[in-house]
Amino acid sequence: MKKTAAIIILFLFALLVWNVFTFGDSVVSIGDEDIGGPLGAVLATVFAGGGMLLAGLIMLFVGAVLAVVFAGVGILVIGGLAVGACVLALMISPLLLPLLVPLAIVWFFVSRSRKHRYMQQAV
Repeated sequence: MKKTAAIIILFLFALLVWNVFTFGDSVVSIGDEDIGGPLGAVLATVFAGGGMLLAGLIMLFVGAVLAVVFAGVGILVIGGLAVGACVLALMISPLLLPLLVPLAIVWFFVSRSRKHRYMQQAV
């Protein structure tokens, strides 16, 4: 299958080259001068390929810049969310005091029993 696909691609490329060089309907205008025929086809191919190469390089550069910018924005957003969560926790903390009292009592008993176990293991 791979060999067949390679042969088909080469055949299509050969047809494309034959079409470009035999019909020569590509015309390149440089200044006031029109260049047609096989030379015009070659120049059109070179200029189009150069434009595509330049576009690819520009897209790579823009992608790299956007990756850096969005990473910086992402860090700022995460930092802002962390600061906002701390501020929200400070604002809500007086309201959470009735919930924290039972938690503190449970924590006290757990630490007391743990301390008692450590004392027994030490003896």
